[in-house]
Amino acid sequence: MTAPRLAHLASRAVIAVSGPDWRSFLQGLLTQDVETLAVGELRFAGLLTPQGKLLYDLFVAGIEDGALLDVAAAHRVAILTRLSMYRLRAKVELAASDRPVIAVFSGEVSGEGLYADPRLPALGARAYDDRQTNADEDAYEAHRLALGVPGPTDWGSEASYPIEANFDLLAGIDFKKGCFVGQETTSRMKRRGTIKNRMLPITFDGAPPPFGAEVLAGELRAGEVLSGRDGRAMALLRLDRIEGAALSVDGRPVRVERPEWMA
Repeated sequence: MTAPRLAHLASRAVIAVSGPDWRSFLQGLLTQDVETLAVGELRFAGLLTPQGKLLYDLFVAGIEDGALLDVAAAHRVAILTRLSMYRLRAKVELAASDRPVIAVFSGEVSGEGLYADPRLPALGARAYDDRQTNADEDAYEAHRLALGVPGPTDWGSEASYPIEANFDLLAGIDFKKGCFVGQETTSRMKRRGTIKNRMLPITFDGAPPPFGAEVLAGELRAGEVLSGRDGRAMALLRLDRIEGAALSVDGRPVRVERPEWMA
């Protein structure tokens, strides 16, 4: 049995949500169902603009007296402000929490206090308590990228639709839950099959191209490079231009790699 790796994700922070109306409050805002969220369960979701663009990603962790929102640390204040704007008369309390966000990945992932990552089993689990770590956040990010899973750096804020960021394939959208902010556009894209762009991993030799570098299919623009590291990066690609095409970035050949989970 291989021991798992544990990394403190300093780029993430926690918001505690409680009060008698916390479920109905979040239910009307997020892309994911929280009415059926159980204690000890984790769900992946997005908070969208009314036009359906992805504002922020978050995880919702069920606890005894409410939920924990696992959000980008850089956006926690903005998320608290936006949630407070929607609160109106709802009996819900929102507060920044000093709980750490711990990623538990690789090896045998099991134990108390762990929330299984709902996106992919291979991503492991998360914990929201103090525990000994044996890896850093960069190691976790390398693991995520190796699996072909995009992250917040790739989708930014108000730059992408959640389906382009593969939220529909990574358990980030519940299309049966009813209304949420941005639902109309999201549901229409799924229903009509108008998904023209997807975030996919690309491979190449050497250092990653700069963020935003143009991906070409011959002389046609086929997308742009997002975050990456030596030999591998995420890219937002036009699906109709990459099939069977010779792709390049800044004169260098690149190859699209479709993860098994996208099949």
